[in-house]
Amino acid sequence: MPLKTYRDLDVWKVSMDLVDAIYDLTEKLPSHQRYTISSQIERAALSIPLNIAEGYGRIHTGEYLHHLSYSQGSNREVETLLIIVARPKYVEKEELKTAWELTQRVGMMLTKLIKSLKK
Repeated sequence: MPLKTYRDLDVWKVSMDLVDAIYDLTEKLPSHQRYTISSQIERAALSIPLNIAEGYGRIHTGEYLHHLSYSQGSNREVETLLIIVARPKYVEKEELKTAWELTQRVGMMLTKLIKSLKK
């Protein structure tokens, strides 16, 4: 069945799950991190599905790839911020597990989508 919209893309759906997981996680951060790490990780997570959607709406494949590249970069930013949150133990590693697994899944899916569009 052909895709009708970016909302049909599995990578967009999983990246939306990642956004939900990040919002759940930031609620557990200490109050002194609410306006620093929380804000940064939420913006980075939001950027992933936003760029997938924006790129899908572009006319040229090159533009789409450009936006997917931004999504991939934002995904790596979320990964790094998860590591930063884990180091001082603001959140227990078990509480980071879902978000971390979703970043790995989104990263693999974006890589496959990018490769398929370059063919």
